[in-house]
Amino acid sequence: MKQLIRRAAVLGSGVMGSGIAAHLANVGIPTIMLDIVPKQLTKKEENKGLTLNNPSVRNRIATESKKALLKQKPSPIAMKESLDLIEVGNMEDDMEKLAEVDWIIEVVVENLEIKRKVFANVEQYRKPGTIVSSNTSGISIEAMSSECSKDFRKHFLGTHFFNPPRYLKLLEVIPTKDTDPEVLSFMKQFGEDILGKGVVEAKDTPNFIANRIGTYGLLITVQEMLRGGYSVGEVDSVTGPLIGRAKSATFRTLDVVGLDTFIHVAKNVYDQVEGEEKEKFSVPEFMHTMQEKGWLGAKSGQGFFLKKKGKDGSVIYELNPKTLEYEDRKKLKTKATEMAKQEKGLHRKMKTLLAQKDDRASALVWSILKPVFIYAAELTGEIADDIAAIDDAMKWGFGWELGPFETWDAIGLRKSVERMQSEGETVPTWVLQLLEAGKESFYQTENGNVYFYDQGTYKKKDVNKKEIHLRSLKEVQGVIKKNTGASLIDLGDGVACLEFHSRSNAIGLDIMQMVHFAIEEVEKNYEGLVIGNQGKNFCVGANLAMMLMEAQDDNFFELDMVIRQFQNMTMAIKYANKPVVVAPFNMTLGGGAEVSLPAASIQASAETYMGLVEFGVGLIPGGGGTKELYVKMLRQLPKGVSFDTTKVANDVFEKVATAKVSTSAAEAREFGFLDQCDRISVNPDHLLYDAKENVLSLANSGYRAPKREKIPVVGDAGYAAMVLGAKNLHLSGYASEHDVKMAEKLAYVLSGGRIQEGTKIDEQVMLDLEREAFLSLIGEPKTQQRMQHMLVKGKPLRN
Repeated sequence: MKQLIRRAAVLGSGVMGSGIAAHLANVGIPTIMLDIVPKQLTKKEENKGLTLNNPSVRNRIATESKKALLKQKPSPIAMKESLDLIEVGNMEDDMEKLAEVDWIIEVVVENLEIKRKVFANVEQYRKPGTIVSSNTSGISIEAMSSECSKDFRKHFLGTHFFNPPRYLKLLEVIPTKDTDPEVLSFMKQFGEDILGKGVVEAKDTPNFIANRIGTYGLLITVQEMLRGGYSVGEVDSVTGPLIGRAKSATFRTLDVVGLDTFIHVAKNVYDQVEGEEKEKFSVPEFMHTMQEKGWLGAKSGQGFFLKKKGKDGSVIYELNPKTLEYEDRKKLKTKATEMAKQEKGLHRKMKTLLAQKDDRASALVWSILKPVFIYAAELTGEIADDIAAIDDAMKWGFGWELGPFETWDAIGLRKSVERMQSEGETVPTWVLQLLEAGKESFYQTENGNVYFYDQGTYKKKDVNKKEIHLRSLKEVQGVIKKNTGASLIDLGDGVACLEFHSRSNAIGLDIMQMVHFAIEEVEKNYEGLVIGNQGKNFCVGANLAMMLMEAQDDNFFELDMVIRQFQNMTMAIKYANKPVVVAPFNMTLGGGAEVSLPAASIQASAETYMGLVEFGVGLIPGGGGTKELYVKMLRQLPKGVSFDTTKVANDVFEKVATAKVSTSAAEAREFGFLDQCDRISVNPDHLLYDAKENVLSLANSGYRAPKREKIPVVGDAGYAAMVLGAKNLHLSGYASEHDVKMAEKLAYVLSGGRIQEGTKIDEQVMLDLEREAFLSLIGEPKTQQRMQHMLVKGKPLRN
């Protein structure tokens, strides 16, 4: 099947519809977003003398939804220009435009009859072969399309995005019995490769996979809270990262989702199931009362939690479900929680937490996990074909670190089943059969491949060829070399990968040493090098604590040596004879950006938050970041055309002095951190593969290291202009004296010293200026106060 999606249409511009349209625009797909025609004028429209027939009125709903994308936080759009790809209209005047698109996504109100009417209308305009899908969160896909034509049904399926579509990884794809297998296969691959999603095939059952189990788990938690007399805050303190769940845990998650949305999703299952399962999906009365009061969570300003401003800042209070009064927030601190927190790794934490059977926290967690394990096992085969799909859905849709079956394995399958049976629980037969056959887990790993238990045997889990798992690679073939900060790994096809694995991937001497070794090894035996890892963030910068300690001990000789080595490392990356591609993702701050900027190419994840943030701790970049950003931005200017270096220098000055961080890779390109030769990977799971292909492309095209060139600088005149701007901010009360001192140092570096404007200097001169400025500032008491504050409080200090 040769299918391309060049243009798309989204029918419905509510929060989900506009979010999906934004995500399509983020990946470069022009999208038409349509909504209903308003039935009455607003006062503003009346005052303008408009009528209901005016196009601006008829398109108002979609237009306002598009504008609202700019105000939402976190932002649904990668950069403002993404909005240019979204065209708005209405579902009466613009339906003929559906003939121009390759994919039509319905995101209207969750009502079967309304959806059927929409699809009957779509049939009149869509061209044969156009894929149509519904983003319903639980209405039967089969029932929606039952009255449509054969070609429509053949190209119809469910595509359930999770909110917000830009950030949540899960895309549930739900075929009907009539969906063409090639259409299904195409959409799964398109979802992974183009939309950057983790795609799971679900069956056409109430709420599909993630919402079915996730809603069940949340309701079980609420019921156990009431039964055991726990408070809202106590539950959240143990149902978050301690058990591998999101920081928002249970009730903060409900506040974010919205209580009205949650109750609707729960009711959808409640209406379609029977018996004991129906009871489990019954929402407690106090939550209905909350909904009546409008206490829906974040969107209404209060829900399970309420933030109030006090004398010493904001204070968060928790709701008492019995009295519906807000009280001081509590935490559940027991022997089990304290022991679990001391353990390393989620498996050990959970085993320790659950081992203390008489402990209040342990009892709560067990009473929440146990029914979810059993429920997921009961639904295997009904909501999804296998346990791997269920686990992936829960990880990607709800932010669980481990899915239910992976969690069950983590705490010990056999012992936990014995405990369940001793407590009178009925464990699904197939789980008992697995244990009777002498198996001890749902998953097995062999030669880097993952196998899951399915109908009496272990099946290999399918993995997209573009997914590279460094942990599996190291387990199978070991490493070329490693130290405490980094490992050099063979990715195959003549490409090596340098993986950071220090704490927070902060750069210290160990990583610097490994960068030099890696480049030497690659120049001898490989086609090129990828610098990348699969941690939480690419790199949060240099080791701040180590530098502060050296500065407080007046070890400036040591600090000077460290900064020189850092600069030598970044220059080794830049001038390596084989291509070095850096693969940043998520937080890429300070030293992380300095490692990235000099590379032959950057292969950035779409969600890359890059910035030179040293100003926030009273410093300026010392490893070549200021110089390299300036040079990179100069390189982007057209050759053979005279240009104003002052404008470039001022731009770099502003970005460094304000510690500006991109909110996406697209914005990083807009800021100059990425240039047109750098690339962006939409799917984070494909980042290392794409970086490897980037290395091979450079190598195959005859890559040569760049020549050292002299840098034109702005000199005295540029220095004066930059410093004047900083002093004006100080006089206006927007900058402290220390901010001005830092700005003077930064301006001195960018101007190349006290020299004539237009002078060309060797980049080593600017590196020396950077290092001198860095060392001068780190000796300042106010800088050390800022560094200490950041380490202790995690936020900048203004002094």
